[in-house]
Amino acid sequence: MKIFNVINTSNLKGDILGGLTAAIVSLPLALAFGVASGAGAEAGLYGAIIIGFFAAMFGGTPTLISEPTGPMTVIMAAVITTMIAKYPETGLAMAFTVVMIAGLTQVLFGVLKLGKYITLMPYSVVSGFMSGIGCILIIMQFAPAVGASVPAGGVTGAIVNFQDTLSNINTVAAGMAISTLALIFFTPKKIKQWVPPQLIALVCISIISITLFADADIQRIGEIDVSLPSLVWPTFSSDLLQTMILDGIVLGILGCIDSMLTSVISDNLTRHEHKSDKELIGQGLGNLFSGLFGGLPGAGATMGTVVNIQTGARTALSGLIRVAILVVAVFGASTLISVIPIAVLAGIAIKVGIDILDWGFLKRSHKVSRHSSMIMFIVLLLTVFVDLVVAVGIGVFIANILIIEKLSESQAKNIKAISDVDGRVPLSSEQRSLLNGAKGQILYFYLSGTMIFGVSKALSRELKTLGDHHSLIVDLSDVSFIDDTVALAIENLVKDAQGLDKQVVMLVNNPKIKEKFMMMGFEALLGDADFVLDRTEALLLAHDKLKEGGYL
Repeated sequence: MKIFNVINTSNLKGDILGGLTAAIVSLPLALAFGVASGAGAEAGLYGAIIIGFFAAMFGGTPTLISEPTGPMTVIMAAVITTMIAKYPETGLAMAFTVVMIAGLTQVLFGVLKLGKYITLMPYSVVSGFMSGIGCILIIMQFAPAVGASVPAGGVTGAIVNFQDTLSNINTVAAGMAISTLALIFFTPKKIKQWVPPQLIALVCISIISITLFADADIQRIGEIDVSLPSLVWPTFSSDLLQTMILDGIVLGILGCIDSMLTSVISDNLTRHEHKSDKELIGQGLGNLFSGLFGGLPGAGATMGTVVNIQTGARTALSGLIRVAILVVAVFGASTLISVIPIAVLAGIAIKVGIDILDWGFLKRSHKVSRHSSMIMFIVLLLTVFVDLVVAVGIGVFIANILIIEKLSESQAKNIKAISDVDGRVPLSSEQRSLLNGAKGQILYFYLSGTMIFGVSKALSRELKTLGDHHSLIVDLSDVSFIDDTVALAIENLVKDAQGLDKQVVMLVNNPKIKEKFMMMGFEALLGDADFVLDRTEALLLAHDKLKEGGYL
């Protein structure tokens, strides 16, 4: 794995245009997310620059644009609120320490090559927590959008105090937020192809605010610190250490999921396959240094990535050009940025929340399976009103239980116990003759496919007739995988058969499965001669055992 991406100038024109367009898209979102998080507009800008740089230099998806995203901002806002409420003086530094922990988590995932497993999560769970995050962003940005103060208590506080928020609406601010949303929604597609509507709304409404409403009582970004960011040393507290580590891991995993999903979108558009583990390392380094310099956490951003690719970008140079343009814009236009109304940024953030909602799944929730819809809505509600970790944990648990139940029902059909030929087991004519010739003394126990723990009950049901036979053949020749629970169930079966003085023959032609049985101590139960590779050999050996016992 290369440590960093070599600068490739083979597509210079396309990368410059892609980087420029991506920077234009990034600027209003970075400002909006910075303000929405509670860390300030400069935190959003620092995050967009730092994460974008490291992800481009060290990541595994050349055209991916990395920056603060809606889901990451929602979690970061909750972390900042918790930390500052407990420690007003050091809370913000502790929140940025959580971002560093998230970065280290992502680097660790990349080093351990876990990238390919990140997206192995039921879609209903992903849909539920993404829609939940969208709801949180909309709810939390409503108050600043209408010029009211943000109620304490997070989402619950915002809902409980909704009546008070409505009674304190600033009509000028609310008008600006509504106008921002209108411009974003209704800008013609021809114009959107050249200029992102978020930037149009940001510039136009800000100009109107300083020309027509200069004396109005509306909140603005105000002066921002555009000097080089200073180091934020890792800050911990003994009573919140466990919370910080857990929040960091959650933030890191969410960033992994966000980035991997966007990388897949990039692959579809460019017809190139990303390197997931390398991408996680790049994202992790970006978040580590973003937290170290007081920036928001981020991940691969779908909007910026798609715009980057559609305007011609094909290499990581586009991401570096985007960073350079952002640096010039931020350090050269800080005075202009300071007059932007908070309501405009809230309007942009609300639009992001609306886009995060999984409308495709929500519209079809009554058409998909009842279980998938149930999981999605449970995760959504838990995300909004309880906690993201609880939501995802419960959602994955329920989804896995349901999947295991369905798989077990399906695999139970592949467990057959017969004593004479009835067509349910794939035997040759010679093998059928041998089984019939045993006169019902052989119980032929046939398993096939993947045997997971959920089929152990079905296995027990099929073995009720064990006492009526004198020889048992356990045919695992068509089993592709067997887990420890089923292996232990088969061990109990062998012990029960031997306890009833039955002869046992194991038909195993998969070396890994035989090795598993041997490691579990089957050598003490059965000799190596009782393990055969062929059905005919197994039937002949069973016949010999029956003759030795005087049953034939």
